Amino acid sequence: MASFCAVVIHSNVKSMASTPSTRTLRKVTAATAKQRMLKQLVCSDAPEQALRYYGFQRIAGVDEVGRGALFGPVVAAAVILPEGLDELANAGLKDSKQMTREEREALDQQIRGMALAVCVAEVDAGTIDRVNIYQATRLAMLAAVQGLAMAPDHLLIDAMRLDHPCRQTKLIYGDALSLSIAAASVIAKVHRDALMRELDAVHPGYGLASHKGYGTPEHRRALAEIGPCALHRRSFAPVRGVDPEAELEEAVSAELLFEDADLDAGLEGEWA
Repeated sequence: MASFCAVVIHSNVKSMASTPSTRTLRKVTAATAKQRMLKQLVCSDAPEQALRYYGFQRIAGVDEVGRGALFGPVVAAAVILPEGLDELANAGLKDSKQMTREEREALDQQIRGMALAVCVAEVDAGTIDRVNIYQATRLAMLAAVQGLAMAPDHLLIDAMRLDHPCRQTKLIYGDALSLSIAAASVIAKVHRDALMRELDAVHPGYGLASHKGYGTPEHRRALAEIGPCALHRRSFAPVRGVDPEAELEEAVSAELLFEDADLDAGLEGEWA
């Protein structure tokens, strides 16, 4: 029977239409090209089979969701699957971003039903602001791995390396190539999307249930109109730009950099 856990890491720290620029057109084209490329990749258990050939048995796929959102936690999941993954491949498991909500939720149940161990970890917005989103993502992934009831002997991680003694393989576009990483992607996204729907009732007006905290035009308009709430990531530029407390915080921080005597000396022209 599979063992499941959840880990949460908290911090104590609190127009008129115009023609798109050439730069904008290049960005759209690059994004479209990337999506087309990802759709051509085949998600399989080939990475897992290669690792099993070298004797690894308890292979944990690790992935995150919510890294680019303006609101709420970044969420990571770690999943250890059994050796035979044909069932998941035949069910269409792949990168969670390329599936519908219904497909993800059905696969979430299927993955949990067959997994040897699953753990989900959250790192909240306060910690993200304090340590930065890259480090917060690594913290979430590490917590998910450490929370597994069964110790893995190898980690398959989507584009990251962790401060963990276990042998690791960093796989670029891993959620589109490895079924174990794709499974972690699905588990993490279903968990975070459900959390955003719950928080939409607690923090109404932002449209969290629809955009899940990402920086859509709807979300940015709401930020401009009603300002950020306690769970927004204030270190992210779109949030900081509309945060009424940001300017005051910056002014206070600047004042604290110097002693009064230093400021007086500066006024007297003694800073060369």
